[in-house]
Amino acid sequence: MDDTFHWLDVDRIAEELADTHPGTDPLSVQFPALRDMVRELEGFEEQHGHPPNERILEAIQMAWIEERADAIGDDEDDDDRDR
Repeated sequence: MDDTFHWLDVDRIAEELADTHPGTDPLSVQFPALRDMVRELEGFEEQHGHPPNERILEAIQMAWIEERADAIGDDEDDDDRDR
């Protein structure tokens, strides 16, 4: 099975970034650094004709923010259950 993903796989990229960089605030990452972070993800492959642009990077950043918020919410739910 091909487990690669590309620039248009925004949700997958956000999940991978959240897993790979759990302590990073997505809003603190400038687009050039975000582009490099995505390129370094295991399984990421660029497709010819689909270069990253500001719109794609912004969508990735927003999805990463949501993914991080979900993860933080899940952790808080776990803490509530432990009480």
